[in-house]
Amino acid sequence: MTRKRIMSGMRPTGSLHLGNYFGALDNWVKLQDEYECFFSIVDWHALTTGYEDTASLKDHIIDIAVDWISAGLDPERSTIFLQSNIKEIAELHLLLSMTVPLSWLERCPTYKDQLLQLREKNIATYGFLGYPNLQAADILVHKADVVPVGEDQLPHLELSREIARRFNYIYGETFPEPQARLNQIKLLPGLDGRKMSKSYENTIALSDSPDSIREKVRQMITDPEKIRKNDPGHPDICSVYAFHKVFSELQHDEISETCKAGGFGCVQCKKNLAENIVHFMAPMYERRQDLLKDTGRIYEILTHGTRHARKIAQDTLAQVRDRMNLLELE
Repeated sequence: MTRKRIMSGMRPTGSLHLGNYFGALDNWVKLQDEYECFFSIVDWHALTTGYEDTASLKDHIIDIAVDWISAGLDPERSTIFLQSNIKEIAELHLLLSMTVPLSWLERCPTYKDQLLQLREKNIATYGFLGYPNLQAADILVHKADVVPVGEDQLPHLELSREIARRFNYIYGETFPEPQARLNQIKLLPGLDGRKMSKSYENTIALSDSPDSIREKVRQMITDPEKIRKNDPGHPDICSVYAFHKVFSELQHDEISETCKAGGFGCVQCKKNLAENIVHFMAPMYERRQDLLKDTGRIYEILTHGTRHARKIAQDTLAQVRDRMNLLELE
């Protein structure tokens, strides 16, 4: 039985953190046995908001590949590739842009929001407006059946489905309409209680060493009303307890009750949490150290995966060009 094809990607904008892991990467790892998986490092998407400073882009591409593989993505079971080395994605993006109404792009849920949130950046560009069309090209060029998404990303996927439907209506059945596979997400706050984000510098990175993890957890903000060790705590407003619910799953109810009763102090609570996180991340850290001993292996994985992904993209574009009656010269 042929497995359905799944496709997703991440922008190379810096080291991944635990929020990225539990928001998407953990699910990707679990999907490898169920689907034919294609995972793209979408460096063109990184340019939609970061085109003015690309000095670290190449390093970020390698970093994200190392993060993925150390977290459990297996190049033997998944196709891991680099978006910008598949020129057919750019061609499909161009051809789809001939059919996509401007209003579809302008109504994209994050378009106006990000224009406001990133006012310090000049992103009132054609590339930023058209990124949902590029996202559709990413998915459709590999004829993905399924796309893993969080609920907040469903409108983006629906736009890709609309683009596929419009092309199929005009030129004949060509693309499957990609279905959503909702991610099972474990939510983690940042170390300061805000959303975990690189821009807030409140993350635990997948690349952090055990000692770095311990130091970051030591500095975490806890319940402001629990000043002394024996004071009753309020775990539901404590970032440390939010982490315990993920990394101390079997004990988190007991931890909550002990905290409420003033049974231990925040220092000990954070020490216990740090060791649980270190234990959880140890296999990733060990795989990372092995990978970094031979960075040439990372290039080999990306090259092999990109060649495989491009062959599929070439077949798709040949079909698209035929459907659109474009003349192919020798």
